[in-house]
Amino acid sequence: MPSPLDYLFSLEQIGIKLGLAQIRALVEALGHPDRAYGSLIVAGTNGKGSVTAMVERGLRAAGYRTGRYISPHLVHLEERFAVDGVPLDPATVEAAAARVRTAAGRLADPPSFFEATTALALDAFREAGVEIAVLEVGLGGRLDATNAVQAAGVAITAIDFDHEQYLGHTLEAIAAEKAGVVKPGRVAVLGRNPREVQAVVRTACAASGADFVYAPDGCDASATVADGRTTLTLRTAHHDYGAVPLGLRGRHQADNALVAVRLMEELSSRRVVSVSAADVRTALTDVTWPARLELVPWRGGSVLLDGAHNPAGARALASYVRETYARPLPFVVGVMRDKNIPALIGAVAPAAAALVCTAPASPRAAAPADLARVAREAAPGLEVREAPDPIAALADARAHGDPVVVAGSLYLAGEVRAYLT
Repeated sequence: MPSPLDYLFSLEQIGIKLGLAQIRALVEALGHPDRAYGSLIVAGTNGKGSVTAMVERGLRAAGYRTGRYISPHLVHLEERFAVDGVPLDPATVEAAAARVRTAAGRLADPPSFFEATTALALDAFREAGVEIAVLEVGLGGRLDATNAVQAAGVAITAIDFDHEQYLGHTLEAIAAEKAGVVKPGRVAVLGRNPREVQAVVRTACAASGADFVYAPDGCDASATVADGRTTLTLRTAHHDYGAVPLGLRGRHQADNALVAVRLMEELSSRRVVSVSAADVRTALTDVTWPARLELVPWRGGSVLLDGAHNPAGARALASYVRETYARPLPFVVGVMRDKNIPALIGAVAPAAAALVCTAPASPRAAAPADLARVAREAAPGLEVREAPDPIAALADARAHGDPVVVAGSLYLAGEVRAYLT
């Protein structure tokens, strides 16, 4: 009989399966572990991982025993499931996987890998005595497995084009899917977004009887960047936080921080949790999030790791490089075949001194030659090279300058990070 973890990974062949019937049945078979504690859901196209990390850190600072569920993992499966900010140990994950396998055996059909890992997180958090869990949506929102939980509040970050084959081909359609996480009678905090997105989420809240909060409303917020680090000066209706140095790099993190702050404030004002202004500051200053503009030393220089895997994320990365370094840098890029590769390459090209195309060890990855062909069309005039694997690509890119930027996929960022650290 395969081990519980082998069983879990065997479910990857099922692929993406949107819908709530299976996850609800699986959670029921586990005895509804999600009802043992409170939960929050964070959705969006970009920034949802950062907001998840900030909110969890703030709740932990306030004295709560927290669970944090994210996807995908960079290197080890255990990264997806953290209690009090620490990933679960392998034995604990394996024991939870065994319980999920037993519960799934009572169902007519097997769950997908993401459904199983979501159920695993909910079950493991109950076993660990978690008081409140922060759950990052995997894909979309309305039909994502995390949405089987009756969250006490939700946040929706910046919405842009990604996964169009599942979520739709207009911002309004994608926003409607993301807004599917809104819960009746609960608060929903929306980050900075275009008016058409605001309208969709506001309408979804009105239809379900949820309280809509647009994060920038009523706030005085400004961001400055020096030496690659962002300082957010923030005053809300609840508190004047003054100048707060953000733990995460990038000017775009100011908007993510605002979403996290507003969610914690709104939950506190409704007495769902009790988070002080000092706890909120800790959430913003003491948060870490690997492979999101993470600078890692390497061979006397450094590598800037970023999980940017869609055009919006790539634009934020390019903006950071231009603002921080004021010169083009060499890029190592590996992208999944189902992404909008021309748009992604076009977004990073203005910040690139050269582009080395490679592929992480994923069957979904575009072949280096195919990626390079698209890159030459999308960015004529930019030197485009190919490398058979990410490590060879790093060495090639280093010849074109320092630091080397690695982007295009969290799978690529995870593979390189494992090598560097």
